Amino acid sequence: MLAALALVAVAAGSLIGFLATRSSSPAVPAASAAEPPPATWAAGARRAPGFRLVDQTGRPVSLAALRGRPVIVTFIDPLCRDFCPLEAKQLNRLVQTLPAASRPAILAVSVNVYGNARSNLLQDVRKWQLVPEWRWAVGTPKQLARVWHDYQIGVLATAKKIAGVTVHQITHTEAAYVVDRNGYERALFLWPFKAQDVSAVLRQVAPTTS
Repeated sequence: MLAALALVAVAAGSLIGFLATRSSSPAVPAASAAEPPPATWAAGARRAPGFRLVDQTGRPVSLAALRGRPVIVTFIDPLCRDFCPLEAKQLNRLVQTLPAASRPAILAVSVNVYGNARSNLLQDVRKWQLVPEWRWAVGTPKQLARVWHDYQIGVLATAKKIAGVTVHQITHTEAAYVVDRNGYERALFLWPFKAQDVSAVLRQVAPTTS
């Protein structure tokens, strides 16, 4: 666990440093929240990197197809049983507190190339009681690595044998980006965060409607 936390801390620090230098676009203050995001961007300042993967039903999923509604792009291990389910719980809560017309889509990009079987994804939908707005995004190792790179997500996979069975442990940056209706990044959240933190940013970039 200490090694995992260390990687997340290093990756998070690198991510924030990268975000500070990657674009000369000025940061803008986020809406008032219990914990403001560590990075925000003005409307139209930074296009979210596009990708095309598949969801838990085998259907194509992409940012481009969701243009016109806010999207949360997050990075989750389908086999995780500690931090990832907790983040999923907060994102579920976020969606459930918003009017139907204002609810963001959630694209959960897998960080575990060994855990992307449809049975695992559907199990998480049931066990984590994921909202209908949640869609997994999985693909080949090469496709996923490209998305991790584009979003500056650190992923470390280690393997060990237990009773002759190879077990993979995944450590990764736990991050969620808020993307507005026009496909531009507006805020970055690093775990831990709360539903109300993200909701405050969504109210700024996509005002709720009843």
